Amino acid sequence: MTETQELVRRFNEDEAVWRCYEHKRALRRLLGSRSPMPEDILDDLDWQAAERECRPVRAIGFLHP
Repeated sequence: MTETQELVRRFNEDEAVWRCYEHKRALRRLLGSRSPMPEDILDDLDWQAAERECRPVRAIGFLHP
């Protein structure tokens, strides 16, 4: 893969994570989260959830059973 293609792939992945994060954050605010945790911690949890959902896991190597 060329460097340009790699940069485009990373940008697209980051954009997908950001859109997912914004959606989760907007839903939490719309529904009125009643969590006792501070807002910055809730934002961080939303970001981590978006990363898990949208960012592919790249594996290197082979699995030998």
